Amino acid sequence: MRRTLLAGTAAASAAVASLQTYWSVRRLQQTRTPTASVHEPVPVTEGPQRVALVLNPSKLQAAVTRALVEQACSDAGWEPPLVLETTIEDPGTGQAERALAAGADVVVAAGGDGTVRAVAQALAHRPAALGLLPLGTGNLLVRNLGLPYHDIAGCLRLALHGYERRIDMARISLRNDRTKVTSEYPFLVMGGVGFDASVVADAKQDLKEKFGWLAYSEAGVRHLPGRRRRISISLDGQPPQSRKVRSLLVANCGKLPAGVDFVPDAVIDDGYLDVVVLSPRSLLGWTWMAAKILLRHRGGIPVISYYRAKEVTVWSADPIATQLDGDPSGWITSLTARVDPDALMVRVPASAPGPSGSSSALALPDLQGRWQRLLGRS
Repeated sequence: MRRTLLAGTAAASAAVASLQTYWSVRRLQQTRTPTASVHEPVPVTEGPQRVALVLNPSKLQAAVTRALVEQACSDAGWEPPLVLETTIEDPGTGQAERALAAGADVVVAAGGDGTVRAVAQALAHRPAALGLLPLGTGNLLVRNLGLPYHDIAGCLRLALHGYERRIDMARISLRNDRTKVTSEYPFLVMGGVGFDASVVADAKQDLKEKFGWLAYSEAGVRHLPGRRRRISISLDGQPPQSRKVRSLLVANCGKLPAGVDFVPDAVIDDGYLDVVVLSPRSLLGWTWMAAKILLRHRGGIPVISYYRAKEVTVWSADPIATQLDGDPSGWITSLTARVDPDALMVRVPASAPGPSGSSSALALPDLQGRWQRLLGRS
């Protein structure tokens, strides 16, 4: 009898806690529901282009990628590309600024998401377009734009001869009141605090080099046990609401590796950011949340909630880890993220983004064949 009573009390407590969580979610409201306005891609203007390549030389296929870009420009009858290598001190912003000063029509970022983010910072609200060659682990922006992330030659074909469209960026201010450190960065895909940032920071480099994005799964399993953190959240200047969370993400677009559509309603050019609050308390909560995401269930559940805003501010009494586009970005006690609409011109496939990694075929020079031959020589 006593066991039955205790079990009933525990079940009732869990139900009350779930209702309280659900009610606190409902209190945090976005100011209005936006209407997505996807910019249709338009063909790249025919004729010679001045191409600049910002290359991360530490990537495994860097040398082959450089040779492929040089050959593609030669085949098109254009000037040789301006090749600028990133450094630890300057991961791409300074190089992109030099490319703009040299009159580049397209600046091709060859590296991981960090390289892409650094180049995009210089290209924001400039006429030059951003081309993407995915040499990193996650290659998140490439996936969200529907480029063939597994095909360097295909991405180069699109960067030089494809279509272009404008997309939003996000800008984030990070502050740590303990250390008095303040910093500002752009990001293109997602920024986050809490669990996801810890996973990104603790992913083992040797596993990333061997298994790519699957290395984050191993780190995720290690970080699943843990307590929720209390933070305060304000959307578009509304009064802040206090929440206990494992993670909060601010997304410009929503696709992750393996075709996971983490934020299914995110649109990369709608002038809004999507805010995702994750608050599982146990393994059951994580399982519930994973099932919703993987099965693409449209109904709401208490452990994950979605909002839209042009600006989001987060406060934490104790420092909490952050990440931007899959790269650790330090510990903060507060942050403010804002959308920067139509900030960036990017080279993309002809069709609007569909499933992760999809793209349109173009009847253009056989760059894939050249890529395979270059790989054979390296």
